[in-house]
Amino acid sequence: MNRFQTTYFSFSGILNVHPSCLPKFRGPAPIVHTILNGDKKTGVTIMQIRPKRFDVGPIVMQEMYPVPLRCTAKELEAVLSKHGAEMLISVLNNLPWYLRHSTQQPKEGVTFAPKITASMSCIKWEEQSAEQIVRLERAVGFLMPLQAVWMGSPIKLRNFVEVPDFDNISDTASLPGCLRYHRASQRLLVRCKDGWVGVGTIILKKKLSATDFYNGYLHHWFVQKSTMQQDECRFHTLCLQPKTKKKQRREV
Repeated sequence: MNRFQTTYFSFSGILNVHPSCLPKFRGPAPIVHTILNGDKKTGVTIMQIRPKRFDVGPIVMQEMYPVPLRCTAKELEAVLSKHGAEMLISVLNNLPWYLRHSTQQPKEGVTFAPKITASMSCIKWEEQSAEQIVRLERAVGFLMPLQAVWMGSPIKLRNFVEVPDFDNISDTASLPGCLRYHRASQRLLVRCKDGWVGVGTIILKKKLSATDFYNGYLHHWFVQKSTMQQDECRFHTLCLQPKTKKKQRREV
């Protein structure tokens, strides 16, 4: 919005609808980082834009909302979009009053929500808990599946759930990334930092259910007959190199 004018009032500037309670989660991906952080509450801020600086302008209106249980970033986006639209209409209906009562953002509590990158989808089995991995999928899964390495090749994983720990699995099988198949839930179990996380879908050359992956790659007969070493028969962390911008050569 560049200009708003009535008989008694004129405003020249830009209002922005930001899906967080600023100054928390300044930046391009506040909803994703709200889910990643496991926040129970979030909000929407109507603010004035400041030239050449993002998400630092005065707060015109701000409301706090609960984060629905086990929601994805896409689902939270829909909820906050509706609230944000209603808030913006309220502000525009009484813009002079809201501008007079706008407040500067506090200097305390500033955090940032950087943009989403492909490297965020790489699971760190040694560092991330089951809860963190499930939250990661809820946060970025609508854009890209989570990724790992299987037998030297990248794979994609979907449909994660938290599962209880299993006392009957020996320590040698408890290395991060170790795999087991849970028949009752028909899910693949993967060892992570603090326990086990369940996986429902594995994408190699094609999409496989956990049962299909088990029958094709993990069945006791297959493991015994194959030449795979124990360290190979588990998921590893995929390391993606950050993309570097190529400098364009100037013609003289």
